[in-house]
Amino acid sequence: MAILIKPILTEKATSSNDKGKFSFIVDTKANKVQVKKAVEKTYDVNVVSVNTINVLGKSVSKFTKTGVVSGRKPSYKKAIVQLKEGEFIDFYSQI
Repeated sequence: MAILIKPILTEKATSSNDKGKFSFIVDTKANKVQVKKAVEKTYDVNVVSVNTINVLGKSVSKFTKTGVVSGRKPSYKKAIVQLKEGEFIDFYSQI
């Protein structure tokens, strides 16, 4: 089971990188301890704290020839990880 699915690279998430906070989309069944171990193993950093949020998918509607089609985008779990002072994760070096 892959705990870390992908990092969140939005403008809001990258603005908190200066404070040592990094955001990830994680497996919905993963807990804080598993997320902490996965980040420390993958990026070789020391994690101070982990906050998790279950994000409900947005509702979406499309206007088609057959009428209005509505549904939801998939829900996901987000983890915000606080690193030890002075440590940093460079997401762009792995491209």
